[in-house]
Parts: sequence; structure tokens; C-alpha cells
Amino acid sequence: MSSKLDRIMQMDGMIRSGTYPNVKVFMKHFEVKERTIHDDLTFFRDRLNAPLEYSHTHKGYFYTNPNWTLPMMFATEGELVAFFLSVELAQRYLGTAFEEPLRHAVEKLAQNLPEKVRIDLGQLMQHYSFQTGATSYADPDLLVALTEAINEQYQFEMVYYTAGRGERNRRVVEPHHLHNVRGEWQLIAFDHLRNQMRNFAVSRVEEWSILYHKRFHRDVSFSVDSYLAYGFLAERGDTPVDVVIWFDEYQARYTRERQWHPSQHIEEHTDGSLTLTLQTAALEEIQRWIMSYGSHAVVLAPPTLRENVFAEAHQVIANYTGFDEQTTESS
Repeated sequence: MSSKLDRIMQMDGMIRSGTYPNVKVFMKHFEVKERTIHDDLTFFRDRLNAPLEYSHTHKGYFYTNPNWTLPMMFATEGELVAFFLSVELAQRYLGTAFEEPLRHAVEKLAQNLPEKVRIDLGQLMQHYSFQTGATSYADPDLLVALTEAINEQYQFEMVYYTAGRGERNRRVVEPHHLHNVRGEWQLIAFDHLRNQMRNFAVSRVEEWSILYHKRFHRDVSFSVDSYLAYGFLAERGDTPVDVVIWFDEYQARYTRERQWHPSQHIEEHTDGSLTLTLQTAALEEIQRWIMSYGSHAVVLAPPTLRENVFAEAHQVIANYTGFDEQTTESS
């Protein structure tokens, strides 16, 4: 049995196809009673203001204005559920600053539905849960400020902590895009200090202010997709190389299930193992990722990455050996 929302959208497509469907056609297609179809047609005319007419010549319905479309606020129950889930995600990832506008959007959407779809968020979340892992905290007020700066093209001043160098400095940036990686927010912005586009972890912004008196012109040639194309997870680089990794039979069972990178290619082997090839410039992030698989992954290329993983593995052994010796001496 189809829902009213599903029928309305499918009926719209059938009418728009120019086949002049009639009540009997609709009844057969949806397996519903004649009264149900008449109610749907009334909804088209009275609630959606559709230019719907019956053609006695073709014995079916058509739009007198073929350019008419369903209202933008029209949505399925599934889309409404998605909005409710986004409220829950906002509460978990962003904080309460985003809760109210999202709830307002859901309420506005629900008011435009032909049938009231009442969903209790508490009851809904009994069937859904989210585990974000060890994500860093992003100040919701900061995210709101960055969103405003991006939309209105205001320059943004901030004190930023660079974890790799353990230093803080003041930056003025032109914010272009917010990118979420595994639950952590990254800001893509033109950095006046480095005179290039850079990634900034939002969680490391310690002080900030919107420079309302300084606007910037967005570079129309800048493409977020192109910028991120040769990155990997949260890291990005400039010169991509071919990275080739062999996964043994055990790890291959899980590796082949996922899309790790847009450029990836998987070569299957008869023993159940596989070789993953991708193009990226984020070799430090790739190294950390590979080493998380321990003995189940081997770097085949490039040579520098293979050497770095080899050296790091030896250092891990040395750390454990040294720790055991220190423990023995202290006891």
C-alpha cells in the first residue's frame, strides 16, 4: 500500500509524461480504491494549486501549464525523518546553537505535508544511535560565525594553534568552505599569512572575530572538489603520487567493502588478498592509516612511504623493547 505522499509524486510523474492517465489507470497502478484517487486529485487542485485538467479527447489528465512543478517544500516521510535525525546529529556534533533553527525547519516542513506525520524524536531515537568516536569539540558559536563569514564573504581573524609545530599565531583568512571529516570540522580558507588555500581544524581556533569592515571576493575558479581530490581524510597535499597497498586475506574482507578514496582501484588476488591503488598527496595521513592495520597491510609504493612505515615500525619495536628493559631495571 502506497502512502499519499508517494502517490502524489508518482501521479505527478505519470501526468507529466503526457500519457493522459485516468482514474482507472491510477487505481490499477497504486492498487487503491476509486475514492482514494479522487481525494488525491482534489489535493492536487485545492492544496497544490496544480493546473490539472481532464481531457475528454484523450480520456485522461494533463497539466495546462507543463512548466508547473510540485512546491519546493513538498517532501516524503523519509525526508522528514532525515530532518529529525539531523537535529539529533546537530545536538551531538555541534551543540545547541543549531538545534532551534533545525527544529524550526522541520516544523515548517511538516506544516506543508498533506498528511500530518507526527514523529516523536525521543521515540524515533530508540531505533537510531550514533557513535562518533574520539572527535574533537567544535564551538557551536564559532561554527555559526564561520557560516556567516562564508555566506557574506567577510574576512575572518583568528588565533590558531598549529599542533604539528606546537605554536600559536594570529591569522587573517578568507573562509570558503566547511568540511566535516569523521565528525571533525575543517575550514578551507585562503590564508593571508601563507598566501594560499589552507586547511584549518576548527577545534584549534582559540580566538576569533568576523572582520565586518573587510569583505573578500570569492575566487570563482576555486573548486572544493578539486582542492580535496588528492587529499586523504583530514590531510591535503599538492603533488599527488600513486600509493599502492597490499592487504592480506583477513583485512581484504573489510577493505573491499568501503570507498576509501575517489581515485581508488582494487585488484583482487586468488588467495583472497587484494591490492589497493589510489592517488594522493597526503602521505603522512596515509602512513598513519596504514599502520593502524599492523601486519595486515604492506606498502608497495611509493618507496618513500614504504621506507617511512618501515622506520616507524622499527621505532615501535624499539619503544616496546626499551620500555620492557626500563621496567625490569626499576623493579
